[in-house]
Amino acid sequence: MSIAVMAMPNILDPMYWIGPQGLFASAVLPTILVIVFVETGLLFPLLPGESLLFTGGLLAAHGTLNIWVLAPCVALVAVLGDQTGYFIGRRIGPALFKKEDSRFFKQHHVTESHAFFEKYGPAAIILARFMPFIRTFTPVVAGVSYMRYPVYLAFDIVGGVLWGGGATLAGYFLGNVPFIHQNLEKIVLAILFVSMLPAFISAGRAYRKRRRVPDQEPERQPVPE
Repeated sequence: MSIAVMAMPNILDPMYWIGPQGLFASAVLPTILVIVFVETGLLFPLLPGESLLFTGGLLAAHGTLNIWVLAPCVALVAVLGDQTGYFIGRRIGPALFKKEDSRFFKQHHVTESHAFFEKYGPAAIILARFMPFIRTFTPVVAGVSYMRYPVYLAFDIVGGVLWGGGATLAGYFLGNVPFIHQNLEKIVLAILFVSMLPAFISAGRAYRKRRRVPDQEPERQPVPE
């Protein structure tokens, strides 16, 4: 199978990591599992998510990986990563709400994850799987909130299976579709864009909200008679 690597290396581009000429082309399965764990468990959201899993499924469709090994392993590691995030939240989570912004850490991601968790409750554990940045910090917020662990674990397993297994199987079953095979780079870019869309929408709403806040009118001074 011939798959070209993107001209501009980008850590959000799965081909940069696991493409035929990618950084870890000779260790595709371990690379996918490490990236999934780091993104979900070590508070590092700037890594490919659905696009990586979909690409892994595409590679499995062409014999690079065994899909029946890939899908369960991804689901398992996704759950283990979230468990790590949960216990980080239980242990040091409150400090994250005071942490200053850095190149790879933005405070508003934690705040948005907290708001998302408050809005959707336990279901947020499942829904967050499909939202970049939010999926990284929601387990921490659940830990900070001392969500009952059996409840958290049950929802997390469901989310890990739906996200990890679903995305890889989708790539696998679509991998032999001629149009997708012939336009792989465009498909991967489209998936990357769609997966990032919620983050773009959230940022746009926050910007418009700041713009709509009216400036306070200065107090009018009495006109001297």
